[in-house]
Amino acid sequence: MAEAGARVLLVEDNKVNRLLLARSVQLLGHRVTSAENGRVALALMREQAFDLVLLDIAMPEMDGFEVLTQMFADPALRDLPVLVTSALEGLNNVVRCIELGAEDYLAKPVNPVLLKARLNASLEKKRLRDLQRDLVRRFATAEVAQDLQQSGFALGGKRVLATVMFSDIRGFTALVERQSPEDTIELLNTYYTLMFDAISAQGGVVNQMVGDGLMALFGAPLPLADHGGAAVRAAQEMIELVGQLNQDRVAAGQSPIAIGIGIATGEVVAGYTGTQQRATYTCIGDTVNLAARLETHTKVAQRAILIDGATRAALADGVAVTPLGAAALRGKANAVDVFAIGP
Repeated sequence: MAEAGARVLLVEDNKVNRLLLARSVQLLGHRVTSAENGRVALALMREQAFDLVLLDIAMPEMDGFEVLTQMFADPALRDLPVLVTSALEGLNNVVRCIELGAEDYLAKPVNPVLLKARLNASLEKKRLRDLQRDLVRRFATAEVAQDLQQSGFALGGKRVLATVMFSDIRGFTALVERQSPEDTIELLNTYYTLMFDAISAQGGVVNQMVGDGLMALFGAPLPLADHGGAAVRAAQEMIELVGQLNQDRVAAGQSPIAIGIGIATGEVVAGYTGTQQRATYTCIGDTVNLAARLETHTKVAQRAILIDGATRAALADGVAVTPLGAAALRGKANAVDVFAIGP
């Protein structure tokens, strides 16, 4: 059954029809906001949240066809269900409305029984679409969800210039051995809450979590102008947040934690990998491998944040960077110039 109390926008230029149709919808238990023409209706849609639109076609200033056209062109409005109510006759008008994105067509005068059935069906479809969208957002980042909405799902990738970050907790295995599984889960949930906030605040996307480790992208799936600088700023905030977390852990008699972060910038192939049934958004390439190796090298260098030369070149002059010289990293044929963030 459709959810009671849905928010319905009624768009009708004839005041008598508007009042009578509004009353019919309210008797079904829904809340109604009225608009006398398409221009007013579009403004309301962009200001308020609605569950369904009842739309007349023949109206002054902006007719229903124009409203449907603009709604379909707007990603924020294209999924809002529309029931057309019109006295216009002819199959061509019905077909045109459906092609422009309307859910259904109700001829005037509107039959109350048919109105109830079509409202319930359309609201149920919206509920299922909203549920699907919420699930996507829960198990994917907002950026990946937006990419799916705009571009659709397709296995494969494309070459982009981006910055990759790897991070993990130092001595996590030993830490796990000293505490209960419940404490470990609580620590990871707290840790990821803080890290996600720092990364997403700079436009990054966490696309992989394995135990205490995470991988984040800056510049994919959505473009990011200063992806190298954004990754470094996120890393600095991550270190700061871990420091604040440690104050609470020490006060509670728990061991402090430390993290290491590796960052590299370059070309990657980013996209959806897996199968049609189960896939994930990720990226591959030498830049990914380099970021992972830099994160591992933080243990050797005894520095919290290590970056490569390409990331260093992208940073503003005010960022404190210390050259550590060339380092031989596992899997790299040649030594790599490594830089530490901070003095």
